Amino acid sequence: MTIRPDTQAEAGKRAGLALHAVTLVAFLAASSAPSPLYPLYQAAWGFSPFMITVIFAVYAAALLVTLLFFGAVSNHWGRRPVIALALGAELLSMALFLVAQDGGWLLAARLVQGFATALATTALAAALLDLDHKAGATINSIAPMIGMGVGALGSGLLAQVAPLPLRFVYVLLIAIFLIQLVRSLRSAETAASLSEARWSPRPRIEVPEAARRAFWRVAPLNIGAWALGGFFLSLMPSLIREISQGGATWLGGGAVAALTFTACASILIYRNRTASAGLFAGGLGSALGMAIILGGVHLASPALLLAGAVVSGIGFGAGFLGATRSIIAKVTPQERAGLMSAFYFESYLSNAVPAMIAGYAARHVGLVETATVFGAVIIALSLLSLALPDAPCPRKTAEQGA
Repeated sequence: MTIRPDTQAEAGKRAGLALHAVTLVAFLAASSAPSPLYPLYQAAWGFSPFMITVIFAVYAAALLVTLLFFGAVSNHWGRRPVIALALGAELLSMALFLVAQDGGWLLAARLVQGFATALATTALAAALLDLDHKAGATINSIAPMIGMGVGALGSGLLAQVAPLPLRFVYVLLIAIFLIQLVRSLRSAETAASLSEARWSPRPRIEVPEAARRAFWRVAPLNIGAWALGGFFLSLMPSLIREISQGGATWLGGGAVAALTFTACASILIYRNRTASAGLFAGGLGSALGMAIILGGVHLASPALLLAGAVVSGIGFGAGFLGATRSIIAKVTPQERAGLMSAFYFESYLSNAVPAMIAGYAARHVGLVETATVFGAVIIALSLLSLALPDAPCPRKTAEQGA
């Protein structure tokens, strides 16, 4: 029996999409895995809520610097070598978490992890888009949500039931990354051609002119969504423990999972709708969800907090998908890694800086007061995104289901 070449190509494309999707999920799961453990680290080693946000911010700072200098490197070196380098760095990070003895070890682990995650997200995003534009955009939107939710919820649950609550999750992640490293080294290169320009490690943000109007159009929604994500990953577990008077560790991870898993469902619902529809749902869902979260904060209700996380997740997912499709549809394949680097730079800057400010404010004015101001800013950004006009969209975007 002869297998047709087009059938082989389609099977290879599906295998490549699956491989890179799993790797992307694993990286984002590892990024959120420490979040529900922060209160346990705090109790064991005696550092403040501000130190938690410093540890979180070190990760984001390393990620941002790497994006700034190395975000487009896979356009020059190829996707596969950069993905392999990222996996090697991530394994080192997991090893540092595994043997950590105090906050200094956590800072070192998060520093290496930020470098690894930045390399991975841009190279994997570009590889997925190389294989299939529409499927790649959907996977790029949904995989981070799945990863953050699985990492936070799984880590929180393991901390409740598994032996060595501060170690076990990292043993599991080391095994996963070793498997993905072997599989990635055996995979095919996805970039059809590499940039002929000489690469040098200098700071650059590459937003091609054709995508600039769309990039700025989606900025308020993207900034607000990732700022909310940073708050959930850094301070939400401590906030839930405070208002529930020492609730179970898994509730902190559960709040993150409620946000991200709902975002996944939202992406699936909006994947065949226009980018404009996703942006509208994103702004509306984010504003309403944040209002519910603030209600939960002031009524000391973990149930309302979780409900608000679900509604915010609808906005997060739809808005992120709409934003990704709005900008990617306007660039060539050779420009994708640079554009995604700029997009992730904006996203993670929005993720880290507000969380750092919130951590400092929580130390001086309290968690509840900080959450109130934080939430008001998120609502304002979400409503602003609803008021902005759509950027012109090329004809091919509609044909691709964007």
